[in-house]
Amino acid sequence: MLNTLRKIVQEVNSAKDLKTALGIIVLRVKEAMGSQVCSVYLLDPETNRFVLMATEGLNKRSIGKVSMAPNEGLVGLVGTREEPLNLENAADHPRYRYFAETGEERFASFLGAPIIHHRRVVGVLVIQQKERRQFDEGEEAFLVTMSAQLAGVIAHAEATGSIRGLGRQGKGIQEARFVGVPGSPGAAVGRAVVMLPPADLEVVPDKTVEDIDNELKLFNNALEGVREDMRKLSAKLATQLRPEERALFDVYLMMLEDAALGGEVVEVIKTGQWAQGALRQVVGEHVNRFELMDDDYLRERASDVKDLGRRLLAYLQEARSQSLVYQDNTILVSEELTPAMLGEVPEGKLVGLVSVLGSGNSHVAILARAMGIPTVMGLVDLPYSKVDGIELIVDGYKGEVFTNPGEVLRKQYSDVVEEERQLARGLDALRELPCVTPDGHRMPLWVNTGLLADVARAQQRGAEGVGLYRTEVPFMINQRFPSEKEQLAIYREQLQAFHPLPVTMRTLDIGGDKALSYFPIKEENPFLGWRGIRVTLDHPEIFLVQTRAMLKASEGLNNLRILLPMISGIHELEEALHLIHRAWGEVRDEGTDVPMPPVGVMVEIPAAVYQTKELARQVDFLSVGSNDLTQYLLAVDRNNPRVADLYDYLHPAVLQALNTVVRDAHGEGKPVSICGEMAGDPAAAILLMAMGFDSLSMNATNLPKVKWMLRQVNLSKAKELLEDALSHDNPQLTHSALQLALKNLGLARMIGPNKTL
Repeated sequence: MLNTLRKIVQEVNSAKDLKTALGIIVLRVKEAMGSQVCSVYLLDPETNRFVLMATEGLNKRSIGKVSMAPNEGLVGLVGTREEPLNLENAADHPRYRYFAETGEERFASFLGAPIIHHRRVVGVLVIQQKERRQFDEGEEAFLVTMSAQLAGVIAHAEATGSIRGLGRQGKGIQEARFVGVPGSPGAAVGRAVVMLPPADLEVVPDKTVEDIDNELKLFNNALEGVREDMRKLSAKLATQLRPEERALFDVYLMMLEDAALGGEVVEVIKTGQWAQGALRQVVGEHVNRFELMDDDYLRERASDVKDLGRRLLAYLQEARSQSLVYQDNTILVSEELTPAMLGEVPEGKLVGLVSVLGSGNSHVAILARAMGIPTVMGLVDLPYSKVDGIELIVDGYKGEVFTNPGEVLRKQYSDVVEEERQLARGLDALRELPCVTPDGHRMPLWVNTGLLADVARAQQRGAEGVGLYRTEVPFMINQRFPSEKEQLAIYREQLQAFHPLPVTMRTLDIGGDKALSYFPIKEENPFLGWRGIRVTLDHPEIFLVQTRAMLKASEGLNNLRILLPMISGIHELEEALHLIHRAWGEVRDEGTDVPMPPVGVMVEIPAAVYQTKELARQVDFLSVGSNDLTQYLLAVDRNNPRVADLYDYLHPAVLQALNTVVRDAHGEGKPVSICGEMAGDPAAAILLMAMGFDSLSMNATNLPKVKWMLRQVNLSKAKELLEDALSHDNPQLTHSALQLALKNLGLARMIGPNKTL
């Protein structure tokens, strides 16, 4: 069954549109299960009815015509109950409904499985048999597995508008919503420009071309380029390979001939398909044929064809890359965005970013926040190669992307974009003003930085210091560990830019979702693995070099604060403090006169919450990392879109933990700050101020909004709101109550229709 399933999924994934995919599914499932009927019903969101969209065994003329409401028929029952239904004689069931046009009166037994995507029922998959019999457990399991596979195919079709089979110009294109992870706050409305990864055939989209001769010329140049590469490779490896192994290069050269793969691609180009699309089609057909063969040797040949295809595509992409056109309101979409891609878009044209892979902590997300570009990461379900030219909405607050938005949604988001523009202009006036509540409470607002671009933005927005400088960013940009001298120059730049304001530098925090290409950490569960202080204590040479560079960089400025990440207990802290003192001694012995800077601990692991008192006694300050602390307290990977909606920093457990940390730190007479997304949320900032945090640190984009909000709310009122928030046992209740309270105070403009709350 597994082998059958693999073959069906492979065939379905290479289908050109939804109609073809559904046709393949009903035919192959009917064959695999030996049933007489297999049908797919899809839920039409406009009419809220299950419509027959494909069948093998029933009357084909009823496709698109037969439909039933969720409270009608057996299909409706499967859809509303969201579980399989297995009947020996369907006609005996009280919910059975007969449609004369389908000819289904001949079939007695019925097995239906719901097709569910992200908790939403999108359709029902059904098999039927003439004789009365109960389908066995194996058959039921196979159908349920098949329907789970089908869910993704339908979601992709919805996104690209092909669910009605009408293509991009058709009238029935659907608005579809995809959930990812927020990368950079803000909203954008624009058109998708898809940047394909180098030489990945599977994601090449279809494109019709007028100038067929030019495509043929491009393809012939690519053929010649690959032939030349093969000859060179063969000659280079002549002494290292046996004759039979070198024969593989001859096979490659033969495949490129006109009578083989090369000729087939030329024929497809002549039908009006661009060269890259024609190559994908031909290579895909060959690969599928090989992979479906039972002979191991022949199956292996599929990888040879793929390799050839990739080599040809690389040449074609090189010729193409010069000709990408960027229009106004470009939303850049890619499987994995890179900083280089951002640089290719002309200034002023880029309004949003969408990345299928990557997290809110990836280098691109950090860069996007520094540039103030709304970004959504980790959009794993988006069929990105097919959205080129389609209108998109990017919601960087919630981490959502809408394809083919309707008039209502477009208007709603266009209003948000305009409102933000006006708001930004209004907030500029606050730059020189202090963050003081109406009843006189002073709340210092600091920024999180990592790139040089962050510095200018932070200064433009009136930051009072740096609460978190991510030292891993220079490490991530590099191709090797930066030397002490290189680090010194980078840190000096940051410390000088903000002098005399304090700059809190976190020691290297790699691991988890922050990887260094030259220092790979491969782990089953990286977030609970070797990351942060655990890595640098195991590599004191990295820690000492970094600490020495920080200390030397602060000479004459004395505005450095050192912050230790991922501390889970006293033992780690003592080890780290010992190394810092050692580095300080070495630097002073070398003649650099610097005082010992304040050292702090990040509270981001639940263990640290319960040891706040003990940790506070040994350090000068504490800083809560709200992103990781929320993630660890709720056991939710915040970069996983499937559970992203469970990640909520207004969860009662998170609020209680934060309250405990402030109380215990202050009990030891030590200041405590907070950095992370929570500090940059204007409504959550009110609660943090009420808890008694001594400073809030956020990305520069959010700083004016937080300042505006805190300047409107009395500390006494904030304490009332906190008391109310702590009384709820449900984060949704906390959100609603806070939103209502702010609305009543006339402060809803900071939490508009699509903001965090």
